[in-house]
Amino acid sequence: METNEIIALLKNGGTILYPTDTTFGIGCDATNPEAIQKIFQIKNRPDSKSLIILVDTPARLQKIVDVPDLAWDIMDLSEKPVTIIYDNPKNLPKELIAEDNTIAIRLTDDLFCKKLISKINAPLVSTSANISGEPTPHSFAEISQKIKTEVDFVFPETETFSPKFQGSSIIKLSADGQVKVIRE
Repeated sequence: METNEIIALLKNGGTILYPTDTTFGIGCDATNPEAIQKIFQIKNRPDSKSLIILVDTPARLQKIVDVPDLAWDIMDLSEKPVTIIYDNPKNLPKELIAEDNTIAIRLTDDLFCKKLISKINAPLVSTSANISGEPTPHSFAEISQKIKTEVDFVFPETETFSPKFQGSSIIKLSADGQVKVIRE
């Protein structure tokens, strides 16, 4: 599939299996509610469990949330990809927002992910490529056949991808200044 066709697919509610800055990811345009619902169905994931999104630039991050100074420090100092849970997101579908009005966002350094986000001109959903409750796959062969067949496109790079991490660190920064480490 050509790049323009992949971008059109994503813009029209398609889902993808792709290599991320951490592990294998299932993704879609994070501004498309129907595509987000498809991901919940593919993963057999309850709607109550929110999804992580990736952004490519600080500017895109700041369009979605107010970024406290501490968040920039955490991102700068982290030795592995870090996802931060922010309060009061804006400009996103309700399907992405957690019940407590938060959103988990990672500002990615990965060139493949950055290009994809830039080309669709929207944040990208990034959830691990496993059925909800099952372990995160360590290799392409470990990814469920259900996932491989139900996503609309599998990036060829995914088949030879070797994950650098089994996930990102997750830190919750509350508007009242509280910091909570969810996953190291």
